[in-house]
Amino acid sequence: MATEGLWPAIQQAYAWVHQAAHLLANAEQRGVETLKQDYQHLLSIIAQQQDLSGILAPAISHFQKVTTSYWDGLFACYQVKDLPRTNNDLEQFFGTARHIERRMTRRKRASPTLVVRGSVRVVVAGASRIISISAAELRPSDITAWRVLRQTLDYRDEGRRKQLRFRRDSQVYLASLEQSFFRLGLPT
Repeated sequence: MATEGLWPAIQQAYAWVHQAAHLLANAEQRGVETLKQDYQHLLSIIAQQQDLSGILAPAISHFQKVTTSYWDGLFACYQVKDLPRTNNDLEQFFGTARHIERRMTRRKRASPTLVVRGSVRVVVAGASRIISISAAELRPSDITAWRVLRQTLDYRDEGRRKQLRFRRDSQVYLASLEQSFFRLGLPT
């Protein structure tokens, strides 16, 4: 067979990737520092034996380069409680928030306000999957913090309103800006 000579390199590369996945799964619940050391040890083995990978050497080099670029965030999920391990988990989390938003608004797409109020809505959507929240628990306990949050959200809303006004009729919007600028007057 023409590809028979490639199999040893493919088997070796698969073993390395499988071992990396096993380490990152952390089924043994090892500490972060131990996990980092074990993963670093695997990367050094891969670097030492890279010449054995033959035609797959560029792919192995790419794997090492990508791992190095993601190193700082690669182990964050083991340091932060309840941080999803993979992008798939994060996508599922945000997908659930979009799904709930679509069901509430009966829109085919997520509401544009999800972008503006996402800091509140996405967190609530995620929390509501885990625990049941009563109406009494929704009452703000810190009124000052609630007012600051409302002010931030209102500021974002106003920004979106201005964008909409500009898109609808840019000439009128710009003329109103000029008018308000001239009303301020120039300093003397």
